[in-house]
Amino acid sequence: MTREPATRSNPSRRLSVPVMTAYGLGELCQATVTIGLFSLLLFYYQQVVGLSGTLTGLALGIALFFDAVTDPLVGGLSDRIKGKYGRRHPVMAASAIPIAITFFALFNPPDGMSEITTFTWLTVFAILVRTAVTCFVIPHLALGAEMAPGYLQRSTLYSYGSLIGGLGGALIGFAVYWVFFPTTDEFNPGLLNADGYQPFTLAAGFIIVTAIGLCVFGTAGEIPRLKTPEAKVRFSFIDMLRDIREVFKDRDFFVIFAGFILWWLFGYIESVGSPFINLHFWGLQTEELAYFGVTTLLGIPIAFALVPWITRTFDKRNAIIGSSLAYLLLPNIPICLRLLEVPWYPDNSSPWVLYINLAVSLINAASGTIAAVTYSSIYADLTDAHEYRTRHRREGTIFAARSFSGKAAGAFGLMIGGVILDLIAFPKNAPYGSVPDEVVWNLGFFVGPATTVFSAAGIGLFVFYRLDKSKHTTIMQTLEARRR
Repeated sequence: MTREPATRSNPSRRLSVPVMTAYGLGELCQATVTIGLFSLLLFYYQQVVGLSGTLTGLALGIALFFDAVTDPLVGGLSDRIKGKYGRRHPVMAASAIPIAITFFALFNPPDGMSEITTFTWLTVFAILVRTAVTCFVIPHLALGAEMAPGYLQRSTLYSYGSLIGGLGGALIGFAVYWVFFPTTDEFNPGLLNADGYQPFTLAAGFIIVTAIGLCVFGTAGEIPRLKTPEAKVRFSFIDMLRDIREVFKDRDFFVIFAGFILWWLFGYIESVGSPFINLHFWGLQTEELAYFGVTTLLGIPIAFALVPWITRTFDKRNAIIGSSLAYLLLPNIPICLRLLEVPWYPDNSSPWVLYINLAVSLINAASGTIAAVTYSSIYADLTDAHEYRTRHRREGTIFAARSFSGKAAGAFGLMIGGVILDLIAFPKNAPYGSVPDEVVWNLGFFVGPATTVFSAAGIGLFVFYRLDKSKHTTIMQTLEARRR
């Protein structure tokens, strides 16, 4: 019989607020990288550098194929590391400097390169950035599942991550538009200013290194209480494939994995299209985009307060379905009203356009955070179900799949966004007010309602998820009995 993994965790033990705060600080790394990769990267390479949207998206798509190997590799290795510093912390600590360096290089290509050289530079550093981020994100997520074995406490712990990462990301987003890329007579919108990307990436690197350091040191006290790896430490490519195969045998895992890719695909298309939509479809000024960070600052604490109650009252499946539907449908309402030229809807000269979009952003910040927290908490529950079924702990491998699903959605979102820009012939280096009306209409249609069909299909898959609190309690009782 396979030897059981040793464990020193206690399902009834409550994590302290300082420990949960330190864990949450790790989300600042992900938030900073996300702003760069999914809000600025496509705009930077298509509008500032002059690379086609299709090639920009293709470069990120190529990086996705590397993620398909590196994500489960990092997850599998972190499941098996032995040492006095635990399974997760050494990998997390080692990732900090590489993330900062590769992120800086991604946004600072040398001048005078040809299109193919620029494409190569983007592809290489996109791969390196995403690989370095993988080395932090997957062990960090797996660490959360180990630190908080309780069904409801997991939602609380991941709420801290979403709260700190979301608030930090909102402040970073505010600084992007007010500090690094303000509107000037020469650059309108300010994101066209190539000189702003170097100080932005330097500041981002400092935030990334600091956040990871605080997270690692702040949670190090939990290492003696965490699970230790199995006696077998050998790890090969065959072992990795075997782990992946076993994980995907779980029906609940598969519907959550596939559903998230489809659902969040719209979210990433919306994210990469947001600078184009806000500046050219809605006619907002660069500084006005910073106000969306304020709505995030308000919306995320609302979600933080609501998540425990929503999880207890509606359970996790209903929570993720309801919050996902709100996130999907609400942004499309004003876009559709504008596309249909509804006479009573305000035009871009009205201040109500900004107010309406800010209201949508506020609700989306709350609903998106609830969905994200619930999603991570569900994955933590799936690690217990996997041990129940296979007698192996595979938090790293399972959260590698979670990480890959987000990257896959992001990569396809970037690819689709880049193709859309070329398909509608969106001009490069386009100043405010210079884009033809037909191109603007097509932008709204493709970034908005035309792509929501993917997300609707994904949310439909969530209906088939069956691991509720009652079933999870039974699983945990069985696991605790095995470990005695």
